[in-house]
Amino acid sequence: MDATDMLDPLATAERWMDDGRMVALATVVETWGSAPRPVGSHLVIDGKGNFHGSVSGGCVEGAVISEAMEVIGDGEPRMLEFGVADETAWRVGLSCGGRIRVYVERVG
Repeated sequence: MDATDMLDPLATAERWMDDGRMVALATVVETWGSAPRPVGSHLVIDGKGNFHGSVSGGCVEGAVISEAMEVIGDGEPRMLEFGVADETAWRVGLSCGGRIRVYVERVG
């Protein structure tokens, strides 16, 4: 494994699955306006709440990790949306005036 693999959330997901961990993958699928991470950014989460990568930052990632734990448990993928028009988004910290959609799925 080289240094690039250590930084790549998809390589981390593969490694974690090889270790027998349950894994969810969160992917930024759409942005509008100001967004901290571009489309295609990934965050990988295991069944114990360990994570690697980034889809936004701050409290938004905390909300995504929480949803990912549910996805690992029930196997049902989710489409999450955080944006300035959504009161929840202000609570989780996406006050930059943008909006992001994040798809969370169990992999492996």
